[in-house]
Formats: sequence, C-alpha cells, structure tokens
Amino acid sequence: MQLVRDIYASKRAAGKPVISFEFFPPKTPEGDRSLLEKTIPALKQTHPDFCSVTYGAGGSTRDKTLMIVDRIQREHGLTAVAHLTCVCATRDDIRSLLEQIRSLGVKNVLALRGDPPGGGEFKATPGGFEFASQLVAFIRQHDDFSIGVAGFPEGHIACKEGKHADWRHLKNKIDAGADYVLTQLFFDNADFYEFRDYLQGRLGVTVPIVPGIVPILSGSQIRRFTALCGARMPAALLARLDELGDDDAAVTEFGIEYATKQCAELLRNGAPGIHFYTLNKSYSTVRVLQNLGLAPSARAATPASSGGVPPPV
Repeated sequence: MQLVRDIYASKRAAGKPVISFEFFPPKTPEGDRSLLEKTIPALKQTHPDFCSVTYGAGGSTRDKTLMIVDRIQREHGLTAVAHLTCVCATRDDIRSLLEQIRSLGVKNVLALRGDPPGGGEFKATPGGFEFASQLVAFIRQHDDFSIGVAGFPEGHIACKEGKHADWRHLKNKIDAGADYVLTQLFFDNADFYEFRDYLQGRLGVTVPIVPGIVPILSGSQIRRFTALCGARMPAALLARLDELGDDDAAVTEFGIEYATKQCAELLRNGAPGIHFYTLNKSYSTVRVLQNLGLAPSARAATPASSGGVPPPV
C-alpha cells in the first residue's frame, strides 16, 4: 500500500486531485456488514486514493477501527489510514498500537489529540501526551508512517485564544512531522481560503491542506454535527434547510447540489483534493463525484447498494 504523502505528491505532479473517504466504526454487526459489503464496494467504483477510519473517544473503538482498516486493505485493495488519539493512552499504549498497525501492513495514520469519553475538558493521561504535536513527534521517531493531522478552518471549538492561535498550534503539528492536513467540515469556502492563506502565506506551510466536505443528508443531523464541532452554517444554507424541513430525500438532493458547488470551487481554486465525510453512506458522495466528472456515471450507487436514500422521483 502507498504512503499517503506519496499519493499527494504523485497526484500533484499529474495535475489531478486526491479523493479520499472517511468512515466510522459501526456499533452493530449489521452496520459492519453494510459498510464493508455495500458502502465501500459502491464507493470503490469511484477509484478513491485512500480511506480513513475514525477512532472512538478514549480509544473505545480501537479494535473495530483496526479491523476495518485491515479489511479495507486486504479485501478491497485500498490504501487505508488509521486514526489514533492521545486520549486515555500512555506512550507505551501508543507504541503498542503502532506495532499493531504496522503488523497489519498499514503505513498511514491520522494523529489527533482526540475527544475525552463523555465530553468535557481534555486532560492529558499520565505518561501520555498533552498535544497532538507531541503525538506526531513520537510517531515520527518510531517508524516511517505517513502522518496526517486535523485542521480547523474556523478554529477548534475548544481553543479559547481564537482561530489564529489554533492555526499556530497546527503549524506545530506540521513542524513535528505531519505530511498533510485534513480539515474539519465547513460550509463557507471563504473560511477555508482564509485558513489556507494564513498557513501558507503567514506561517510558511507547504504540506497539502485538504478540505473536508460532508454532503448533507438531514437538516436535524447536520445541526447536531455543527453544534458539536463548531462549524458555522451560512444564513442562506440554514434558510434552505428550514424550507425543506423533515423531507430528508429533498435535503439529500440539496446536499448533493451544495457539496458539488463547494467542491468544484475549491478544486478550481487550487485545493489538492477533497476528503469526504461519508457518514458511512455512498449515494451522495458518488453523486457529487459524478457531478464533478470524477466518477463514471454508469456506476451510480443505488439505495440498495449504498445504504443511501432513494433519489427523488
């Protein structure tokens, strides 16, 4: 499997965007089967460059995360990225986890501070790490993994000093050895451009800064997500979601249209790729990629194969 840093380098040389997908470990065996036997095969038809799998609060999904990462690589032949966090983990725990990841033939990790279980304020585990930059440096010392980190175009919700301070913390992660940045979801591309320009122009960042996009599936769901992560929803977007109300099929179609416009503009303005938060569904992401001319239209996902919602009649 390829190192993600090499994927970005080769695609940049070819003038092509890197397309990646994010999944989360399901809570049930049925969810596992749907993800591994329906969603991922449907998305595989779009020829993604890599996939990432999240890591639950406090390492609660560690074994499930590694199982999915392993099966993505072995069964589907796709490069996979394993998330790992500082929460509830000592240096010895991280060292052991890295050995497990390496033993699976996984070469890529996304290093995060992480969220404490049950919410609340983050507190470093004794013998562990206080900052993601420390985790990145530790990983870099122990093996030649390709390391990604998270970035927040609007600033991290927990950073009380403001977004510029948060962006300087991100620079510390990059200086510690990160190869690329995947951003939190956002809905106003101006926020991404300000973030990228500050990092590149003011702080001298040269690694790929990749926008993270979520196609909206439900008005109530996306409001919950944005409340948790602090992402701002523009007034026009909120107004349209209010108009559509609980009609999730109509919201899904609107979400595809909105995400398509976002991605097209981002790519025109130099984004090195798009990282899709799939929510373990394929339908909307496939449709967005087809709209962008980045996926074959003949292999459109269907509700039965994708775990998605049916298109409006």
